Amino acid sequence: MPSFKTLDDIAPAGKRVLIRVDLNVPMEDGKVTDMTRIERVAPTIAELADKGAKVVVLSHFGRPGGKVVPEMSLKALVEPLAATLKKPVAFAENCIGPLAQQAVAALKNGDIVLLENLRFHKEEEKNETGFIDQLAALGDIYVNDAFSCAHRAHASTEGIANRMPAVAGRLMQAELVALDKALGTPRRPVAALVGGAKVSTKLELLGNLVSKVDRLVIGGGMANTFLHAQGINVGKSLCEKDLAGTARDILAKAAAAKCKVLLPVDAVVAGAFKAGAASLTVDIAAVPDDQMILDIGPKSIAMLKSDLAECATLVWNGPLGAFEVAPFDAGTVAIAREAASLTSAGKLLSVAGGGDTVAALAHAGVEDKFSYVSTAGGAFLEWMEGKELPGVAALVRAA
Repeated sequence: MPSFKTLDDIAPAGKRVLIRVDLNVPMEDGKVTDMTRIERVAPTIAELADKGAKVVVLSHFGRPGGKVVPEMSLKALVEPLAATLKKPVAFAENCIGPLAQQAVAALKNGDIVLLENLRFHKEEEKNETGFIDQLAALGDIYVNDAFSCAHRAHASTEGIANRMPAVAGRLMQAELVALDKALGTPRRPVAALVGGAKVSTKLELLGNLVSKVDRLVIGGGMANTFLHAQGINVGKSLCEKDLAGTARDILAKAAAAKCKVLLPVDAVVAGAFKAGAASLTVDIAAVPDDQMILDIGPKSIAMLKSDLAECATLVWNGPLGAFEVAPFDAGTVAIAREAASLTSAGKLLSVAGGGDTVAALAHAGVEDKFSYVSTAGGAFLEWMEGKELPGVAALVRAA
């Protein structure tokens, strides 16, 4: 595992500590509808404050495109952040310039201030030198606790780490340790479950995984493309038929790497994707022309449970079926609960990530029963693809 420094390697008392977090949370009518990201960064912020640091919190929110967009102000997050921390949180109307400087200068040891949306400045996403300098001038130590933003080479995630002592926060540390255990130095056999709608969005992911894992489970709409590539009729299912050759190449690469690929052997089909649609279960070779595959069937569930029981590590990204609508959630729920059960029994290390995946595990009631569930979307996917993440690479360099 790449080495990086953590909070254990700094003495933050009396220091101005810039901490990059991800407060890009879902909101409705000015209220946070999911507190997960706030709750996950709170321990690092609280630890720094408790150790006497002057804590300066940096984050983006939404995609304002380098302009001030009032509804994307971080001011609305001051109250929920303070409530989670059980500590007062001040707010600065800008993340650079006099307003930010005054807010930071007013901090006493143990105080916390949240600065305004970084992306109100176009220079943030451009990783512009002058903007990096202005941010760096506000602090003495930099802490990155935003793995979910680590795939972006932005001023606050990559640039600033080259300007001052840089360490990982507790969330970043936990994420990197969990990911290393999953694919860096895993206990074998390793299974990867990859689902979702389209193969085209996960080509690099599949290409990387077949050389790293022992079993590759392909589910969701993606599986239909692989079934079609093998000459199996998938009816009117979602299917990227133009990628049949690519699918066959991936299967060949898997075979050469001795990676066992698991595709559905039966399916739950319906004439339309809607709640209450009449459905039936058929063998995978008997999908009617006027039906679409919306979930895996009971034989596939039994097969996957049997294979999972033989594995020591599971990495999960994407659902097995159209889990948003019953009864097409049965396959995803069954396998999620089986993985959770094996994890609870100490037989499986389970790491999952990606927006749809987190939602699917929550739907199955097991989001807190996996070894680790990442709230990162793009960063988790790029890590699975084997790409270097600029935010992480900067921390490694700083070590």
